[in-house]
Amino acid sequence: MTTTSPASAPASAAEELARRQHTPLQRVQHLLHSYPAISPALILVLAVLVFTALNPNFAQPNALSLLVQQTAIVAALAIGQTLIILTAGIDLSVGAITILSTMLMATLAAQNGVPAVLAILIGVLLGVGAGALNGWLVTRVNLPPFIVTLGTLSIFTAIALLYSGGQSVQGNDLPGLMTWTGEAIRPFGPGTFYVTTGVVIVAVLYVVVGFALSQTAWGRHVYAVGDDMEAARLAGIRVKRVLLSVYTTAGLLYGITAWVLIGRAGVASPNAAADANLQSITAVVIGGTSLFGGRGGVLGTLIGALIVQAFATGLSLAGVDDQYRVLTIGILVIVAVSVDQWIRKVKA
Repeated sequence: MTTTSPASAPASAAEELARRQHTPLQRVQHLLHSYPAISPALILVLAVLVFTALNPNFAQPNALSLLVQQTAIVAALAIGQTLIILTAGIDLSVGAITILSTMLMATLAAQNGVPAVLAILIGVLLGVGAGALNGWLVTRVNLPPFIVTLGTLSIFTAIALLYSGGQSVQGNDLPGLMTWTGEAIRPFGPGTFYVTTGVVIVAVLYVVVGFALSQTAWGRHVYAVGDDMEAARLAGIRVKRVLLSVYTTAGLLYGITAWVLIGRAGVASPNAAADANLQSITAVVIGGTSLFGGRGGVLGTLIGALIVQAFATGLSLAGVDDQYRVLTIGILVIVAVSVDQWIRKVKA
């Protein structure tokens, strides 16, 4: 037979009474606090409906296929950015690490005769090392993540340009495995919706990281560190180890994205992913992950990345000037952060 302690019964009754006394707006606030992906999901659905009404071509299979492919790179990078922002950090070196990994693996394969598999592995390991360096500077040298990644942004960008000589590696010079991530997969036959191998890889990354965050002790520790670092430390969580693992994992994701980027672009260029830093942060913020850490997830990030690309594609098909697209994304970011501030007022 289950028993209830005298102390817990009144507390439960008080909590239930408080819940019933919430206004409808407060209930919405609590709902969004518990499920951060709801608000970006509603925005995405509304955007799709509006842009389809403005131009039916928006919902055509080829247009949707292109939208998904254009989203893939930012969405992949935003996974690593999400992990770091969940710990109340930020990574400004996202694009630089990806470009450096891209140029290394492509140059090794095309100009140095290194087998494609080994070249890709070396490029991914470089991403891991770069992420680990960021994590080491944050956890051991005790530098703020913003300063660390601002510095490594310049360092990794310079190394990539020096190593490549500022020259691109053309797709014709690359082995087939290097561009395999750009091959189309048409599950429903010609003329229908299709994806690329790279999109499938990105989808798998979302499933794996989403599972790790929601179903493992590591994931719970990541949220705990982001919510209150000192409380996490007092609870026995090895905060520095968790932070180092987060930055290292992010580097791994950037390295894998470098391979996907080569397939998507059909070329390895030191000028690729120039806006990846801001785009990845934008996707994370619009996706409902709090910049203050401890709340959010990769599902919202994926939706946020789709929102950004949906607005870009929809406004373009509607004949709207490109500058208004930039204006719209800026407004979305401000609104998302404002909503986050409002949601954070909920008391746990």
